[in-house]
Amino acid sequence: METLTLDLNDRSYPIHIGQGLLRQPGLLLPHLPQKQAAIVTNTTVAPLYLETLAAALRDNGVGVLPIVLPDGEVYKNWETLNLIYDALLTHRCERKTTLIALGGGVIGDLTGFAAATYLRGVPFIQAPTTLLAQVDSSVGGKTGINHPLGKNMIGAFYQPKVVLADTATLGTLPDRELSAGIAEVVKYGLIRDLPFFEWLEQNMERLLNRDQTALAYAIKRSCENKAEVVAADERESGQRALLNLGHTFGHAIEAGMGYGNWLHGEAVAAGTVLAAELSRRLGWLDQEAVTRTRNLLARAGLPVAAPDLGPDAYLRLMELDKKVEGGRMRFVLLRRLGQAVVTSEVPASALREILGEAAPA
Repeated sequence: METLTLDLNDRSYPIHIGQGLLRQPGLLLPHLPQKQAAIVTNTTVAPLYLETLAAALRDNGVGVLPIVLPDGEVYKNWETLNLIYDALLTHRCERKTTLIALGGGVIGDLTGFAAATYLRGVPFIQAPTTLLAQVDSSVGGKTGINHPLGKNMIGAFYQPKVVLADTATLGTLPDRELSAGIAEVVKYGLIRDLPFFEWLEQNMERLLNRDQTALAYAIKRSCENKAEVVAADERESGQRALLNLGHTFGHAIEAGMGYGNWLHGEAVAAGTVLAAELSRRLGWLDQEAVTRTRNLLARAGLPVAAPDLGPDAYLRLMELDKKVEGGRMRFVLLRRLGQAVVTSEVPASALREILGEAAPA
């Protein structure tokens, strides 16, 4: 097991990475202010891992309330959030009842937002079961739900007490979901860690073949990068926005195609290629760098061509991006491989040009 720490002073917390961690309640018990926990999961993960975690806690005297939600991005909304509140209120859960998110990014975001708002804040633990959640969404305290007009537009910054990334859960992850997680892994190399990007170029097939050593290294390196960024800028007033490489375009793809039709990581991958191409047109990246970016994502089994929503639809959706400031869209682009910047200095003509070159939906 590897343990990292996200340093937020008195709200710092450990990130445990390793196999079989769901069977190690000793990693969670110190973070339960009372021996009561609600495990929030979904219909896909529950048959696989709910009883494993629940039994480990019950064997140590913890009362467990299971809350099983429908699975999918389309359910990341107010209606599903209310199912969590309904269960907590029906069972008279108190302010010291801990919510445990057992699942992927949707479950983590929903559970975190419920924890931030139920009784104005209850303890919260992340137990991510997808690669994307283990390397990105479970770390850093972003929680929330989607709105029909924009992704993740309603939410709160609310940090967990501990993150438990059990890499054994990746053994049951569908290939498509594994690839989606790799999109976020590649992001860290592109924005701030060129040696990691080069390692990914050399080891992509090991990740796709679920080599445990390679996966553990990729998760650890990704979490180290994210922890450093979040510790320096928890509420995204500056450099944390760099973590959104590909996301402005990607969120527009998710909303424009209908939530759930493109996985988050798939949309981010296509959005990352658009960001790289836009960076080239601004004179920052050369063609070789764009090609390396596109090829690495394609080797991961990810889409590298964005769907043709039309420039007007893209721009309308992107205007709802959280990075819009003073009415101006801000983009995360690449000065070079391993160095990203946030800028609003993007010519409208260049933006429309790359959006007009998207592939037929």
